[in-house]
Amino acid sequence: MDATKKKRLQSAGWAVGSADEFLGLSAEEAALLEMRLALSASLRERRTKTRLTQAGLAKRLGSSQSRVAKMEAGDPSVSLDLLIRALLAVGATRHDVARALTKRVA
Repeated sequence: MDATKKKRLQSAGWAVGSADEFLGLSAEEAALLEMRLALSASLRERRTKTRLTQAGLAKRLGSSQSRVAKMEAGDPSVSLDLLIRALLAVGATRHDVARALTKRVA
């Protein structure tokens, strides 16, 4: 958010902060959440780039389409292990996974 908008909101009585502050997340929890979201975004991007459907990816993983949708949405019920396994199933390398983890998610 730009400084002008932030000032305008604060002068109107709004509290401005980060999602981490709003949710009361510790630094570790915030980092884990950001990693999960980065992996999820990378999975969706790579899957769509390869023109693979969620159902097609689910078949490769021995899972369901709804589970793949949860992976791509960053659902907390999906393990990081499954996210990484799904990335590898769509052709990502260890280097690609590491690169995804270093991306900042908006």
